[in-house]
Amino acid sequence: MQVVVTGGAGFIGANLCRHLELAGHRAVALDDLSTGDAANLDGTDAELVVGSILDPALLDRVIGPADAVVHLAARPSVPRSLADPVASHLANATGTVNVLEAARRDGARHVVVAGSSSVYGANPTLPKHEGLATRPVSPYAASKLATEAYTLAYQHSFGLPTLAFRFFNVFGPLQAAGHAYAAVIPAFVDAALRGRPLPLDGDGTQSRDFTFVDTVCAVIVDAVSRRVTSDEPVNLAYGTRTDLLTVIGMLGELVGDITVEHRPPRAGDVPHSQADDTRVRTLFPDIEPVPLEIGLKATVDWMRTVI
Repeated sequence: MQVVVTGGAGFIGANLCRHLELAGHRAVALDDLSTGDAANLDGTDAELVVGSILDPALLDRVIGPADAVVHLAARPSVPRSLADPVASHLANATGTVNVLEAARRDGARHVVVAGSSSVYGANPTLPKHEGLATRPVSPYAASKLATEAYTLAYQHSFGLPTLAFRFFNVFGPLQAAGHAYAAVIPAFVDAALRGRPLPLDGDGTQSRDFTFVDTVCAVIVDAVSRRVTSDEPVNLAYGTRTDLLTVIGMLGELVGDITVEHRPPRAGDVPHSQADDTRVRTLFPDIEPVPLEIGLKATVDWMRTVI
């Protein structure tokens, strides 16, 4: 099976290309390299096509020969969306419509789409189940709500076989650090290994449902292989809830003494996030998530090789 992975040179995309190859599929990575890196695909047989999901002609050329599409390409980060909301909308909302249109034109390709738990936003209910009202509190979250809404609408309107996931704080090898928009775990690991204070926004009591990238990839590969669809969004996380102070303690056990630099809370962030995993376990009963401590060690081991 030939699978197009938009955003395929990014952190999750490049890991997914490896998992697809291990499962016997051929991966084609489409990426404009705005946040991805061609080097992430080193050691794979994935074909890299450099270009934008805002280019419909390119999408037709790449998606036409494919059996399935995994749409990961996006402009990530809440702070980045606050700095430039229009750019986030174009990449995340308009770009998704372009991908869905190409899949529809080119023979109703199976499309798996990466949404975000950020769509729950200001809704305080825990754990977050897919039936909750969505209350985005950032332009990024609003654009990702549009991503999943268009995906489900194309299924209902045109019969396109789709599956819209809501990712929760994915982390692991290949995730970039050392820049203003870095996610919390790579930012922590990078600082710890360089002997710098860990940049902690807020008091550290905020909690997240951290999901190791290998777990995410295993679910997506299973979804592609079995052509799994759903007419409702699906949380891709497993109901854990870990506060940042606990993550810092776990990291200290792996790398030794660390210090923390306390900074003001970030605008647009939510205090707590935890998935209800009922639906993902029902759809993917054979997948067991990688525990946080194992994923964190794998992330530290990988980052030691690149620092």
